[in-house]
Amino acid sequence: MAEIKYEITNRFGVLGESAKGWRKELNFIRWNDRDAKYDIREWSPDGEKMGKGVTLSREEASKLKEILNGLDI
Repeated sequence: MAEIKYEITNRFGVLGESAKGWRKELNFIRWNDRDAKYDIREWSPDGEKMGKGVTLSREEASKLKEILNGLDI
């Protein structure tokens, strides 16, 4: 299995934390030397392991923001 390279270029914030200390974060990440994208996923307490997540382009993140702004939360 090929190694996945990533670089977190900006940490925006923590959305939540599980009882075991895994934190769901919104970050800007470069995957395999490609352009950075918005990324939401869980990270282990030591930051060495990651869970499955979702990666969004700037356009997708903008659309998500628009949708969330329209919700009655």
